[in-house]
Amino acid sequence: MSIAKTYNPKEAEDKWYSYWMENGFFRSTPDEREPYTIVMPPPNVTGVLHMGHMLNNTIQDVLIRRARMQGKNACWVPGTDHASIATEAKVVAMLKEQGIDKKSLTREDFLTHAWEWKEKYGGIILKQLEKLGASCDWERTKFTMDPELSESVIDTFIKFYKEGYIYRGVRMVNWDPQGKTALSDEEVIRKEVNQKLYYIRYKIKDSDEYVIIATTRPETIMADTAVCINPNDDRYAHLKGKTVLVPLLNREIPIIQDEYVDIEFGTGCLKVTPAHDLNDYELGQKHNLPVIDILNDDGTLNEKAEILVGEDRFIARKKIAKMLEEAEQIEKIEDYKSQVGFSERTDAVIEPKLSMQWWCKMEELSKPALEYVENGTIKLIPEKFFASYKHWMENVKDWCISRQLWWGQRIPAWYNDKNEWVVAKTEAEAIQEFEVQGKSATDIHQEEDVLDTWFSSGLWPMSVFDGVRNPENEEFKYYYPTNDLVTAPEILFFWIARMIIMGHDYTQKPPFRNVYLTGIVRDKLGRKMSKSLGNSPDPIELMAQYGTDGVRVGMLLSSPAGNDLMFDVSYCEQGRNFANKIWNAFRLVKGWDSVEAPATDAQRTAAQWFENRFNQAVVEIEEHFNNYRLSDALMTTYKLIWDDFCAWYLELVKPTYQTPIESETLETVKTLFQRVLTLAHPFMPFLTEELWHDELFGLREAKDCVIVAEFPKITAFDEQIIKEFASVQHIISEVRNIRNSKGMSPKTALPLAINASNMDFSRYQDSIIKLANISDLTFVQEKVTGALSFLAGKSECYVKLDTDNIDIDAEKERISKEIDYLKGFLISVDKKLSNERFVQNAKPEVIQNERNKKTDALAKIEILEESLASLG
Repeated sequence: MSIAKTYNPKEAEDKWYSYWMENGFFRSTPDEREPYTIVMPPPNVTGVLHMGHMLNNTIQDVLIRRARMQGKNACWVPGTDHASIATEAKVVAMLKEQGIDKKSLTREDFLTHAWEWKEKYGGIILKQLEKLGASCDWERTKFTMDPELSESVIDTFIKFYKEGYIYRGVRMVNWDPQGKTALSDEEVIRKEVNQKLYYIRYKIKDSDEYVIIATTRPETIMADTAVCINPNDDRYAHLKGKTVLVPLLNREIPIIQDEYVDIEFGTGCLKVTPAHDLNDYELGQKHNLPVIDILNDDGTLNEKAEILVGEDRFIARKKIAKMLEEAEQIEKIEDYKSQVGFSERTDAVIEPKLSMQWWCKMEELSKPALEYVENGTIKLIPEKFFASYKHWMENVKDWCISRQLWWGQRIPAWYNDKNEWVVAKTEAEAIQEFEVQGKSATDIHQEEDVLDTWFSSGLWPMSVFDGVRNPENEEFKYYYPTNDLVTAPEILFFWIARMIIMGHDYTQKPPFRNVYLTGIVRDKLGRKMSKSLGNSPDPIELMAQYGTDGVRVGMLLSSPAGNDLMFDVSYCEQGRNFANKIWNAFRLVKGWDSVEAPATDAQRTAAQWFENRFNQAVVEIEEHFNNYRLSDALMTTYKLIWDDFCAWYLELVKPTYQTPIESETLETVKTLFQRVLTLAHPFMPFLTEELWHDELFGLREAKDCVIVAEFPKITAFDEQIIKEFASVQHIISEVRNIRNSKGMSPKTALPLAINASNMDFSRYQDSIIKLANISDLTFVQEKVTGALSFLAGKSECYVKLDTDNIDIDAEKERISKEIDYLKGFLISVDKKLSNERFVQNAKPEVIQNERNKKTDALAKIEILEESLASLG
């Protein structure tokens, strides 16, 4: 059967993904094998595949496919996250388009719409991951609001409450006026913005004097309850005990003293607005100041503001500024840059707001999570993220876990007619709890708030195996702890830390052993790829254009762990070219006719060299995988296949045109080709499976697939053969370079003489003659005069050309430049070797390497100088 001239990725992708699914290759159930488990960071149900997902899931698929080929019981659990804030916003927007206001709906009606939306759109991204070749156990797909997962969340809330970690109280929160919910500190993005700094006059009561206070938020002056000065500030010592009038309102507020105020900053006077600033709130608590909250949940001014009631906060800012100017209470206005908090989900400017919320105490819970990483039980890859992780864990604040939303797990707290409350799983249990506490169970109702999404996803590695509700179940004991987690650094605290905290609290074990932190996918200008910037390609379109394998290779070629990926479609083109290279190499081999005959000595030598080079590469690749250098593992594989296998081995054994190849050699080529395919499979699953099943390799059983073929194991290799062949490659390359530099045809055969000082080239002579196109190969023991020369290792090589073909002056110039370069190189090596600090601190092998460089350079200079002299 002939093979198509060009590789058709789409045809192969559709065919083999279906085949893998039908034959259950992704399915995992507990057995006697060693488990290898990855839980997918669940993408939001609102999401569609973007470049970050592409990178993250390609890495996971490479790891899971390799583990499967290593004979491990590979289990990759997929799923999606309900994403409370983002999904509720999507549903509210959808209802708005239909002319429906959320306020007009009951909670049950709204949730009906939300579930309908989730069923329609929530699975899009998982279907897109199939296109990527993600070999997940799709039968295990979970959703963070599946009944059993939601029950696990509720059980955890009750457990933490009973253990004293969860409490209810009024504290300052980050309020999202657009989402109308509280946010944790980690959900607030700080951005530097251009603002105005307003210098406002506050009149001292019963005086013509006033103090000037600088603020970026004049719309909050109506919530001021004091002006604060530093007791050590002589400028304002005379104001102690006096009061000022709030501009526009003329409400009287005290002047207080506190060393919190920085004398050097601004005017040295601070307006204290406890309801709308965290630091002011703490100052107000210290000085027993009243709290006046002038903002509604949607960011508009309420009745307590007294003026501009109902106006949006930013419109009110402009109007207040104008009113102050008209009242001559503005001293000046300056341009000012400062950090402002934005909601991660809605991008609305955050308002500090006092609010009754549910909180989780984090100080004690976080200690084991820090210890796991400190003692190496959990490894962060790369290690550079440890410092920020440690800082966060040592300075952790209590976590606001309640959200003022309807989409999510409803907090299991119940209130009676007196607003007293208990925590219970069901209404019936709540009634019992009220009675136990001797309280009324009249008109009880459940808490309206839901739990923060990260509270539920913090249980993910356990809840996907039902380990929270049933920790003794067979699957949980087999698959947990999981092995590797692949995710983004920006959720190191959102998600990773909380999974570790909850995993330890339940099991006294970490939820995973290694955390591979990917970089951010950026464009070639260094900008983060995003739809809003229009700089992010559609992954589905990329895969259609370059083939999925090509895109996978393109992503991984430039994605070292933790470092940002400067993505360019040229990488995908490189990946496609690599796929085509393998395809064309296969076509070449498939096109050979064979004759029943033993291999030649040269063919056997070539096979021996490639097998050793292959085994050497496997050692390198294993080391890269063990250190999570997937980009390097791919590059080593890439070079082995492109250079060593295609450019050297196949060329060495290739029969001359229209001549059959020896049957023994063809069988060896086929065996080595299959080993190459197994090495490439984790990176390029579709192409490798397509070629694996070609008739060239014989008929295969239904489950004899490369997806479960044995991944190459570390095997001993002969370094001497590899070293010798490197010299052979060098000779061939140098002869080719001589032809190119002289503008000679590759078909022009040249004579070659080798003065072999330290190796026997006789076993390689047929290979040298074939690939270097040598007319006469001789081995000499003296220098050859009047010839171009070069060093291969320590052996001198000579190519004698017809003087008519040599431009003597140009050749002299070339050799002189090379000598100058080597002399400059020698100076740099000598500087290193004469540096006492370098010699004392460097490893012995590093020092020896520098000495070897010096010896080689001196030998090359000697040869070049002799060549220069021979030219007259």
